[in-house]
Amino acid sequence: MTFTLPAPPAPPTIPDFRLPGLLKALNQRLPQWPHALSLCLALNTAARLGLLPEEAQTLCAGRVLQVVVEDAGSEALFTCQNGVFRPLWQNRPADVSFRGELHAYLKLLTRQEDADTLFFNRQLSIAGDTELGLAIKNLLDALDWPPPALAGCIKGLGKRPS
Repeated sequence: MTFTLPAPPAPPTIPDFRLPGLLKALNQRLPQWPHALSLCLALNTAARLGLLPEEAQTLCAGRVLQVVVEDAGSEALFTCQNGVFRPLWQNRPADVSFRGELHAYLKLLTRQEDADTLFFNRQLSIAGDTELGLAIKNLLDALDWPPPALAGCIKGLGKRPS
């Protein structure tokens, strides 16, 4: 007798939401470098695993980038030197800045909305060097997500061993 399990459910749809204002007020009083450190760790890990193309490091080389999560009151300021993403410890003007609320970034990361729609609907915005910002946005759009190896692992989660 063969059992066939149904496919794992799709991830839940991310609704439009706003984080509580208290969280924003608290975060704005705290140092911002932990956000940059976390983001750089994730970007460097993705690069080492081959999930982030080398073109990303080339585009960002020597540039100051900023990612702002408006409803969280947090920002990450970082750069890329010698192919490694590094947090910036002192506040400096960014060459390009991405702004949006947490739900918009989550929709982008989970591919529930494409970047063009999020920018067109003004849920995400680019300021500063818009040519660099658009190049980064287009690079994100071109990423194969989830990568085939990870997609295979996710599919395998719903299967029972024989």
